[in-house]
Amino acid sequence: MKIKKVESRRELKRFMKFPEKVYQGNKNWVPKLDVDIKHLLSEKNPFFSHAWMELYMAYEGKKPIGRAAAIIDYNYLKHQDDKTGFFGFFESFEDKKIPEKLLHRCERELKKKGMKRVVGPMNPSSNDECGVLLDGFDSPPKFMMPYTPRYYLDILEEAGYRKQHDLVALIMDVSKGPAQRLQRAVKRLKKKEPGMYSRPVKMGEFEKEIGYVKEIYNEAWSENWGFVPWTEAELTDIARQMKPLVMADLVQIGFFEEEPAGFLLALPDYNEVIKKIGRKLLPLGWLKFILLKRKIKGLRLMAMGIKNKFQNRGLGALMYNNSLESAVKRGFRECEFSWILEDNLNTIKIGKMMGGEIYKKYRIYGKGLT
Repeated sequence: MKIKKVESRRELKRFMKFPEKVYQGNKNWVPKLDVDIKHLLSEKNPFFSHAWMELYMAYEGKKPIGRAAAIIDYNYLKHQDDKTGFFGFFESFEDKKIPEKLLHRCERELKKKGMKRVVGPMNPSSNDECGVLLDGFDSPPKFMMPYTPRYYLDILEEAGYRKQHDLVALIMDVSKGPAQRLQRAVKRLKKKEPGMYSRPVKMGEFEKEIGYVKEIYNEAWSENWGFVPWTEAELTDIARQMKPLVMADLVQIGFFEEEPAGFLLALPDYNEVIKKIGRKLLPLGWLKFILLKRKIKGLRLMAMGIKNKFQNRGLGALMYNNSLESAVKRGFRECEFSWILEDNLNTIKIGKMMGGEIYKKYRIYGKGLT
């Protein structure tokens, strides 16, 4: 077995395609679109204006048998004051020798650069896909959520990694609209807070609206584990990628009087389409994507934040209610609420009030570098 740094375009292509070999025959795995993974790993990704990453592949002879990346986010180091590097994009066949050698290479390079701890998987940060699946292997992942084999848990622990954080996902039936308990709560809140309201995102003013989201996000998440603020370049990039995917009435921006106070982002589960068309959008994938997306029945409620001074006043419940009412009108039937830190009990409580139940769990691992 040898570990080789990815340096050529051909090697990068092999790195991107490798998961197909790991998940061959797995009916629940959903590939990432080529266009998305290329951008994620490209120097054009603004994440790399403040980050370093090297990609590695494990080979047995000429046969690829595993992959991983070593990552340092310098904005994370600055804001968390913590000498932690990351591993990401990890995939491997079921052989404990592969991750031991592959991740040891990541650890060695991170240690050379002064890191004291390694955490992962991050693909490439907590603002992207992260973690390995811990529970819920019997169904496909929702859009922009990971799916990994059960054996990853064992081989990572055998490589010396231990639980850093667990994440949960809740699933809820939205076919009948918001739960009565939630509707009653919203009715009371409107009387108590007459200056509070929530509206759909304005697509004609999308850049301005994304500015509201950045302002709210960078305050609301500032105390959360793993928080790194968005840069202007990242914000522009996110807006460019998200705009074609957004259904305006599913995305809510909340206000107190005229001050932006919170936002909620829900997207259709585009994995339902990607699972059918595969990872390529060309030559005919775009047409199939456009035709099939009208039949999507699932949603992912993927982000919600409220400025500190407006928390615990009911804005979250109002935004949830308004988005779910729109989802029913559009014919969606289920919604995943993810991801949520396992100790974020208030958010989990709100999800359960909406009729949700925990149905998937994910684990982020950590290891000291000695």
